[in-house]
Parts: sequence; C-alpha cells; structure tokens
Amino acid sequence: MDILDGWKGRLTWNALTDAVQTRERLTYTRQTLFKHERIRLAFNVRKAAVSGENKAQREACSPELQVAIDRIARLEAENQRLVAENKELLAQFARWAYNAQARNLGIEFLNQPLPSVDRGQSLPSSTSHRSRISGKVRGR
Repeated sequence: MDILDGWKGRLTWNALTDAVQTRERLTYTRQTLFKHERIRLAFNVRKAAVSGENKAQREACSPELQVAIDRIARLEAENQRLVAENKELLAQFARWAYNAQARNLGIEFLNQPLPSVDRGQSLPSSTSHRSRISGKVRGR
C-alpha cells in the first residue's frame, strides 16, 4: 500500500507490478494484484487522485519545502485510501449485521469471546504417537 500511497505520475497495473518487483523484490502479475480487494481499492483511489492532480502546483521551491509537500501528498493519499477502506468495512459490517439478524443471532451470541487456543506443551518426543494411542485404547 505504501507504494500506491506515494505514487507519482501515470499509474497503470504494469507500472505497479514493476514498482513492486523493484521495491519488494517480488514478482506478481497484474491479475494477482487485481484479485486482492484492498490493493484494487487502493489502486482505484490513487489513480483517481493522480489523474486529478494539478501539475501547475509543482513550482520551483526549496528542497526542504519540496520534501514537506511530498510528505503531505503521501499522507493525504494514505488518508484517502484509509477512508475508502473504512467505507468498505462499514458496508461489510452492515451486511453481516443484516444476515445475523435474519438468522435470529442476538447480540449476546455475536459478542461471545473467541475460544482460547491450547498452547500447552506437547508430550516428550520419546513417547511415540502410536504408543500414546494404544495406551489409551488399552486403558478402557
């Protein structure tokens, strides 16, 4: 997402795959990136922002000011992406709430805590799985 938040210039899927390969040293196809909903949403938000940017705003200024302008632009792009993601999550929540109500699942049921994970120590390696099972069967 950081790659898209700081994107400057023309944005295409091929340019994005090249940037991911260069920056992350990972090779993905356009189709693979497109399948990820968050990436697709971030791409569309950033593409709209990039196409609407006014190039006249890039006047000659000091390097320090340019760094600040770039940082502000990056933060604004990240903010736009997060707002879009938040809207998608709220829509998903509304769907889930409707479906839960349609199946008569009350708030008490939905707010139940998740089951705890058993992180106990496993048996010593000297005891084989087969002997543990056979010992339990014989003990009956």
